[in-house]
Amino acid sequence: MKEIYGNTLGLKASEQSRLRNTYRRRVSPHEIVSPELARHLTELSRETNRQIGVLLNRKGEIEYVVVGNAHKLELPDIGRARAGQVRLRGLRLVHTHLKSEPLTKDDLTDLALLRLDMVAAVGVGDTGLPGVLHYAHLVPENGTGDFWSVATLPDVHDGQPDVLDTLEALEEELNRKAAARAVSGRDKAILVAVCLNGNRAQAEASLAELKELARTAGVEVIDSVLQMRREADPRYLIGRGKLEDLNLRSMQAMADVLIFDKDLTPSQGRHISEATSLKVIDRSQLILDIFAQRAQSAEGKLQVELAQLKYRLPRLVQSDTSLSRLAGGIGGRGPGETKLEIDRRRARDRINHLEKRIDALSREREVRRAQRNRRELPVISIVGYTNAGKSTLLNAITGSEVLAENKLFATLDPTSRRLRFPQEREVIITDTVGFIRDLPKDLVAAFRATLEELYDADLLLHVVDASDPSRDEQVQAVENILDSLELMQKPRLMVWNKADLLGPDEVGSLLRTAGGVAISAASREGLAALLAKADTTLFAEGASRNLGVITRDPSHTFGTFGMDESPSEEPLEATEEPAPNLGAA
Repeated sequence: MKEIYGNTLGLKASEQSRLRNTYRRRVSPHEIVSPELARHLTELSRETNRQIGVLLNRKGEIEYVVVGNAHKLELPDIGRARAGQVRLRGLRLVHTHLKSEPLTKDDLTDLALLRLDMVAAVGVGDTGLPGVLHYAHLVPENGTGDFWSVATLPDVHDGQPDVLDTLEALEEELNRKAAARAVSGRDKAILVAVCLNGNRAQAEASLAELKELARTAGVEVIDSVLQMRREADPRYLIGRGKLEDLNLRSMQAMADVLIFDKDLTPSQGRHISEATSLKVIDRSQLILDIFAQRAQSAEGKLQVELAQLKYRLPRLVQSDTSLSRLAGGIGGRGPGETKLEIDRRRARDRINHLEKRIDALSREREVRRAQRNRRELPVISIVGYTNAGKSTLLNAITGSEVLAENKLFATLDPTSRRLRFPQEREVIITDTVGFIRDLPKDLVAAFRATLEELYDADLLLHVVDASDPSRDEQVQAVENILDSLELMQKPRLMVWNKADLLGPDEVGSLLRTAGGVAISAASREGLAALLAKADTTLFAEGASRNLGVITRDPSHTFGTFGMDESPSEEPLEATEEPAPNLGAA
């Protein structure tokens, strides 16, 4: 016997019998609903004062009969259709509206999220006869932002559209859109940012940075959303209404991933994933994924794996309860530990193993640093925000060929070179991993062994992208990380890179207010002044107290960023091989 779904409590036996007999009816595959079925549903609806609905397949057969209340209809669980983004469900919903009202938002949301062929509402007349017919179907992605097409017929007897022809044309268009999307072969993501402090400009800058992170990770960004809120939603971070809109947008655009600009709690990530059936990652997870892609050395891979395990450990969940630990008592002695607990134990064991290996590598680095210190070679470490031009600067002043790309975190493994200053003085210059705002704490902890190189530095070159509108926030982010590493007492020299993208007046103003040296690592302008300042700082007595002082009058020509340079002057040269045992070359 066929089952009746939904709100069946209080129905008479005769009413239940008539509802079950609904399964015997058939509808032409070419029409939305037949007049006979529409009258049957409206009469039952008026008699019970409840919405009555059926789900029809494309053969016109009824697969589900559903009973609601006077205002809405709760559909049975027929599974989500996220995986089948090209094809529709193959079912259309026809139900009654007691007051002949148009399709509701719930009706249209079910249409999109369940990918139904069509949703139709038949108005119930005063005498119980069918009246107006409202119907809607999905539409492909379009410039107007519409998710569906809604139409109305005055009566079910009026000329209804050919359902099969409409669906065939719609799926053909969806296939064409999907083929165009599949050309890149990359994950397609929608970026989501939430502004809680009212500073929209700062939130937009952070969202732009998230877009660059996604590009670095090889993700295709198809849309971005910024919501202004007073406080975060504890369940979804964003509002429930915004989540529904995001869900609809992701369905239409065939997105695979939602990337949030803020870190999600394990509970938020799980709830958003359940509500959207999409892969959900946050800013920290995206950064960790980039580090996993970019790490080349064995040590770098260990550090990234450790950070990823620490991030994922509290997020391990299990939906299958078949192996859950049962309570005591007769028949209640379960199979022992759950699979989830076994996974967590393995993760903790792996974390302990990685921490021991990284500690061993840290001790080896300490021995190498001690050997280097016995040679009394000064150390210059290049630090700064990611993509500020640190590797480009290292290549420019040493003639090296370290990988330098216009991407965030292009290089992760530290690289060291031995340089010779004038008067036969040598130094070691080291390029470190780039920093970024809200850098995951687990990542900082995992890379602490690498960042220990900074503790022995005699001078830190803080490289800043002078052309970036967010340079002040980037400087503050780097200094916050240096402060957390207790490195703020180290002598630092501000290096304003990419100054060739600014005007002469702006460069001069920047140097007068912030000090330091303006350069262009790509065109090698300003390097002589930078190296002269570094030479003075390292080898002149008491020079480290004058780091903020401008080395020359900034009113000179723009071509050298206010610094006198001689093109023929060779201030230093690099050895062909890197300093021994100083990390990856």
